[in-house]
Parts: sequence; C-alpha cells; structure tokens
Amino acid sequence: MKIGVASDHGGFELKVLLADWLRSAGHTLEDFGSYMLQGDDDYPDYVIPMAKAVAAGDIDRGIAVCGSGVGACIAANKVKGVRAALVVDSFSAHQGVEDDDMNLLCLGGRVVGHELAKELVSKFLGATFMGTERFRRRLAKIAAIEKER
Repeated sequence: MKIGVASDHGGFELKVLLADWLRSAGHTLEDFGSYMLQGDDDYPDYVIPMAKAVAAGDIDRGIAVCGSGVGACIAANKVKGVRAALVVDSFSAHQGVEDDDMNLLCLGGRVVGHELAKELVSKFLGATFMGTERFRRRLAKIAAIEKER
C-alpha cells in the first residue's frame, strides 16, 4: 500500500516515528513534509498537497499529524474527494474506513501516544470499505455537496 504522511512541527516527532515503522513493515511511503522540525511552519502547507494526492489516487491513504490533529483534519477535508477524520480510538480507526470510506487519518502528535498511534494506523490501514448500499448512499450525498462548490 502506498501511504502519504504529512505533519507540521506539532506532529513532526510522531510522523517520523510512524514513517520509520511503516517502512519497516514494508509499506511504500511518500513524505509530504515537514522534513525537519520548524517551530513556525503551517500544517496546510503539507497536509493539502497530501490530501490532493489521496484524492487523485496517487497514494492509497494518507496520515496527517499536527499538534491536536484538528487543524490537519479541517484542512484535509477541504479537498474534494478526501474523507478525513481525527481519530483517537481503535474502533473509529477501522469503522471510519469500513462504513465511511475514510481515506485520510488525522492524529494529534501532542495527544496520542506512540503505541496508540501505531494501533490506530494499523486499524486504519487494515480496514476495507464495506460498500453496502446504505454506505454508498450516504457518500453520494456528501459527493453531491462537493459538486455544489
């Protein structure tokens, strides 16, 4: 699976840890930055390009990390075709994919511990969209709103 990762300074440490861990598990990674710890960088500069790559199908799924995960989630969801969620529990990490076809996971580098982050990423990457009629119907309603913009 080709996975994108992106973070600002608030998520940099967790992003680096997750990227190394994912590579060691055999995943192909594309790092959208930040490439070094910079205290004054801005999450949209990294998250938006990654979200665009997810929406275009250039990467299979994305993982965005900022201090709380909130800003990264807001930014990612501005990109048409992205279904991002801030996740802090194991159930939502897989259920978001299974029911809602979530394609971008947002984490808070100052909120989620390293081991929990690995668990959340594992659940996110291991899940598959179920695609039942009711889930497709709901996603179609969201897609219709995206077309209005």
